[in-house]
Amino acid sequence: MFNPLIDELFKLSIIEDIGNGDITSQLIIPEDCKALAQIICKEDIILAGMPFVKRFFTILSSYFGFQPEQIYFEEYYKDGDFIKKSNVIASVKGNTRLLLAGERIALNLLQRLSGIATFTREFVKKVEDLPVKILDTRKTTPGLRFMEKYAVKIGGGINHRFALYDAVLIKDNHIKVVGSVREAVIKAKNQCIHQKVEVEVKNLKELEEAISAEADIIMLDNMNIEEMKKAVEIANGRVLLEASGGVNLENIRNIALTGVDFISIGALTHSATAVDISMKIREVL
Repeated sequence: MFNPLIDELFKLSIIEDIGNGDITSQLIIPEDCKALAQIICKEDIILAGMPFVKRFFTILSSYFGFQPEQIYFEEYYKDGDFIKKSNVIASVKGNTRLLLAGERIALNLLQRLSGIATFTREFVKKVEDLPVKILDTRKTTPGLRFMEKYAVKIGGGINHRFALYDAVLIKDNHIKVVGSVREAVIKAKNQCIHQKVEVEVKNLKELEEAISAEADIIMLDNMNIEEMKKAVEIANGRVLLEASGGVNLENIRNIALTGVDFISIGALTHSATAVDISMKIREVL
């Protein structure tokens, strides 16, 4: 479940936000005070990020010198659940200073990832009766890609390549350097035996070049609806087609109806709005 970099990211976030300690809590809250807090949903959401939040509190406990079992975390929902406004998502019980120190980081994670999952689900619902698949992109927050792509999956989307090292995708700048779509695809195919080769094209002429060079997947970059329909006709099932560029909730269904196999949407991660979630101390123990 956990990328080894996640713990390091959490440690950095603790140093960034807490440093040597929460001076406000140190001034007015006894060191041995314990409390029960609730994490509350303040709008309708698709939940994502609970395993990360639980892990964060484990790392935070260690930072404060507590054992993980000294923080009690009880979940009432799991990732992927639809939660209505005002419902309690989870309870956290433990040292009060620790709870308050970790509040903002935990909520930032949960709000960000649930926002991505909720936004992704909106896109998926628009085309759920059609065979098209909704993909994310590499347009993620540096350092948070693992979690943000996880949230896309929770929302019903599918992860495109994770990084530059795990899939072949020939883009416009590659083509500019090599000279043509056809030449770029042939070069990649000649050296790539076990991976599919995807190439980005901006018009129907380049599409035909890519097909003749035997590309496995062709990305239709910023084509309009009529161009995409024509591209589907030309491809005629010989190659998988991915629509990309300018996709939004208003046009996604029309794009899907052209017959493309995939629709990739950078907005799933770069434009999702964080949802509203809060944490409130309910009882001093």
